Amino acid sequence: MLEKYTEQINNQIDVYLKTLPDSGIYLPFKYIMNLGGKRFRPSLLLLATELFNGSTKEAIHPAIGIEVFHNFSLVHDDIMDDAPLRRGKSPVHLKWDLNMGILSGDVMFAQANSLIASCYPHHLKQVVRLYNQTAIEVCEGQDLDMEFETRDDVSLENYIEMIRLKTAVLVACALKIGAVIGDADSNDAALIYDFGINLGIAFQIHDDILDLYGDQKVFGKQIGGDIVEGKHSVLLITAKAQANKQQLVKITELLKNSDLSNEEKVKEVSFIYNQLNVKNLASILQNDYYNKALNAVEGLTISTKNKNILYSFAENLMNREV
Repeated sequence: MLEKYTEQINNQIDVYLKTLPDSGIYLPFKYIMNLGGKRFRPSLLLLATELFNGSTKEAIHPAIGIEVFHNFSLVHDDIMDDAPLRRGKSPVHLKWDLNMGILSGDVMFAQANSLIASCYPHHLKQVVRLYNQTAIEVCEGQDLDMEFETRDDVSLENYIEMIRLKTAVLVACALKIGAVIGDADSNDAALIYDFGINLGIAFQIHDDILDLYGDQKVFGKQIGGDIVEGKHSVLLITAKAQANKQQLVKITELLKNSDLSNEEKVKEVSFIYNQLNVKNLASILQNDYYNKALNAVEGLTISTKNKNILYSFAENLMNREV
């Protein structure tokens, strides 16, 4: 369904990367961009543009900008998380070093800004304002994510707000930029943004589930990474809410036990999660946000055929294993 956009994005990314130097900070830049990824954010921007009869010629560089920004955020997130894998390969800060990870991420951010600002002049102000607000919110979301690592009182509501900022707003931004380039009216632009927010939250909840219950070879990241890092996730927060006093104490002890191997810690914590039916409860929450996304699509003033494209995309995203 999005294949034609993904192919177009990949082709144009290849063209764009060839315009950059083959040295210094651009080597990690090209490395992370060539590791693949789903490319669904820029593909959604192109899709939304066409849904509202806009020009993908105008939209292609902003779409690449969204993907460059997303990958910039991954480079810096991996540094902050000290992640051992990214898409099944070494992350930038391990393949090179910490300084190169920071600097290459910085130049990616600057390049993303330039790409976003390449839309036509009559769309420029609205697109750049939306993108800048989104970039601020993504940083705020990452700040909350780090803050949560030192807190034991993170509620589900706190966590949902964090993933709204860190993950969902960029999905929503991509869709709304496409709608703006397609000259959608303000109501449709707001609805497709709501679709993106709720789908983005459902996407991250699904990602939390895959972090523990996915196949590492398919998922491309360390299984149980959130447990190893002691990070809050939908699974951990749900487990704490469901656990009795003994289970709660056990979870806390396991997460803080530095003598356990990573494999043993993941095994012990996931055993308690399974006792508490955490995976199923998280899946129910995921479906709640997924249904909110579908409701937003229903309100759009586009054809049934075009609505079905969004429905199909959302369904495929929720059934993914990577």
